[in-house]
This record gives sequence, structure tokens and C-alpha cells, in this order.
Amino acid sequence: MSDVLRVIYLITCREGEDPEDKARGIALEQSAELPSRCIPEHVYDQVVPRIVTLEPISAGRYQLVLDFPEAITGYEPTQLINNLFGNISLKSGIRLHDVEWTPKLLSALGGPRFGTSGVRRLLGADNRPLTSTALKPLGLDTKTLAGYCTDFAHGGIDLIKDDHGLCNQATSPYLERLQACQDAVNEANAATGGNSLYLPNVTAPRGQLEQRLEAAQQAGCKAVLICPFITGLDALIWARDNYDLALMAHPAFAGAVAGAEHGIDPALQLGEITRLFGADMVVYTNAEGRFPTYDQELCDRINDRLWRPLGDIRPALPTPGGGVDAARAPYWVERYGPDVVLLIGGSLYAQGDLRAAARRLQDVVEGR
Repeated sequence: MSDVLRVIYLITCREGEDPEDKARGIALEQSAELPSRCIPEHVYDQVVPRIVTLEPISAGRYQLVLDFPEAITGYEPTQLINNLFGNISLKSGIRLHDVEWTPKLLSALGGPRFGTSGVRRLLGADNRPLTSTALKPLGLDTKTLAGYCTDFAHGGIDLIKDDHGLCNQATSPYLERLQACQDAVNEANAATGGNSLYLPNVTAPRGQLEQRLEAAQQAGCKAVLICPFITGLDALIWARDNYDLALMAHPAFAGAVAGAEHGIDPALQLGEITRLFGADMVVYTNAEGRFPTYDQELCDRINDRLWRPLGDIRPALPTPGGGVDAARAPYWVERYGPDVVLLIGGSLYAQGDLRAAARRLQDVVEGR
């Protein structure tokens, strides 16, 4: 039914824990939040999810399918997350595995403003993988960071972003860095005919977030970096709706709700929920990088959820990073195809000559 939100959980039961009791508890906790005997019958039917199936999948593990009346979300993004994984996040052995979205909820969420094709238009880059790098390490002064922008832009890097740890530190205050780095990229583009973009990190408390987004747009930026699991996912929707800026979402703090037996499946969390809330590009930690829990199977599932058809929602760009080696770029280009952003930092810096390193990477993605 189009007005029913189907949600799939994987539950793990400890010794002596009854899976049917746990399933009923999840349904009640995520809706009426009362024992069933205390809920008026007409209210129960309207708000409490229906248990569709509860099936064993391995020793002590079960797949639970619930049908939620979509109206209990109020069609509000924040309440949707509360219904999907609110109070039960405080329990154990419950993993939000999948959601079959309804047309009304897809419309309420909206997805990316630009999406894959829109980001390509900003860069003038058709049908090839895109590149990104990060300005780091934390503690450098603005002049040095702007110099890196100059080198990376001359080398042709598409998306030159602040590292997610850069905010308003005294070593490089936000407004000073914003203007210096944007000017450096503009000058390099004018000299080369390129279309590199600088992405300032706008992550901040809500009042400052608005100020930083406004400053980024006034400075001429076309895209920004934001950490939505720190600001709150709804900040993505708010930024998408109020600013003409492509949004690159960084996964900092996302792992806090992505355990093996409890939490939110990272493919759903990063690949689909973050996309639905408005991210045009989603950073995740790639296989072979320095975060071993993200294996190739998981990375492929994240990519699939960012790319796959989802009503009228635009596809978003997977942005694998977290230790991607520039020497392995040809492999990732072949494996992931054109609709990807390769986020490469440390292995570019390690080469010393940033312009030459950036140009070698661009030669790979541009097929030269």
C-alpha cells in the first residue's frame, strides 16, 4: 500500500530473550510508546506498526519486517528518523537494515538539489570520474592552505575541499580562509581554463552554519562540505532549500550508530538516507583504506544506494576516501565507473610536487 512505510530490522536475541516479545516491543516503542493494553483500540490501529514477518536468519538472529502507517511521521524528516530508530537506538541487538520508501515521504525528503548531473554541469565534466582532495593538516596558516589550492587547481583537481577538521581555528579563521582559497582557485581557473571548485567546511552550530553558508555563497563558491551527523541530518535539507550550493556530506560521527548487530546499516545510512536528505556527494571510507570495517561489499552497497532509481530523487555521487592511494586510481576508475568522486589526500601530499601529483591523477580519470 502506498501509505505504508515498510521497514526491515535485523534483531539479535540474547539467551532467554524472546524474539516475538522483542519484535512487539520495537513496534510499540517506535510508535505509541505504551503497553498495548493502555492504547485505545482505534489509536492502536492508526499508529502501531504491524508485524509482517519475523523469520530466523541464523542462530539468535531474526529478520523483522514492520509496516508503519506513514502518517505517524507527520511527513517531517526529523520525526521520520525518530520513528525509524529513535528510542530503540537506546536498546541493543536491533539493526535498521532497509526501508521501502513511500511516494509521499520521498517527496517530503526531496533528495539532492544538483545530483550527479548537476555537479557535472558545475565542473563541465561529462562521463568521467571526478577527483577531490582535502586541505590538510589542521594547524596550517591560511597562506599555506591557499597555496595548496593554487597547486591542486593548476593540476586540475575537480573538488578541493577543506578537511572536515578545519573550522574557525586561530591558525586559519573561516572567513579569511574562505576568501583566500576561493580567490586562489579562481585565479588558477582563469590561468588554466579549468573549472576546479573550492568547498569550504561549513559545519558549525546552527546560527554559525547559516553565516558560513551565506558567506560561502557570497564568495562565489558553488559547493560546500558539511558533516550532517554532527549538525543534524535536517541541516542538509535546510541548506539545500536555502542556498544554491552543491552539498558534499562527510561521515564524521556516522559510525556512532552503525554497529555490527545494533544501529543503522551504513549502506542505508550513507547511501540512501543521506542522499534523501539532500546530499549531492557522500563521502565514505573506501575498501583498502585505513578503516577496515568498510570492506568492498559494503562500499559496493553504498554506491548502489546512491545510484539506484528512487522515484524522482536524483542520484548522488559516491565519494570514497579515507586512505585511497593515488597509485590505485586506475583500479578504482575501472571498478566504480564514471559516476564517482575519488577523494585522495595523503598519497598526493606524499609525492611532494602537488601540481604534478594532481595532474597525474587527472590524467588517469580523463583517460590520458
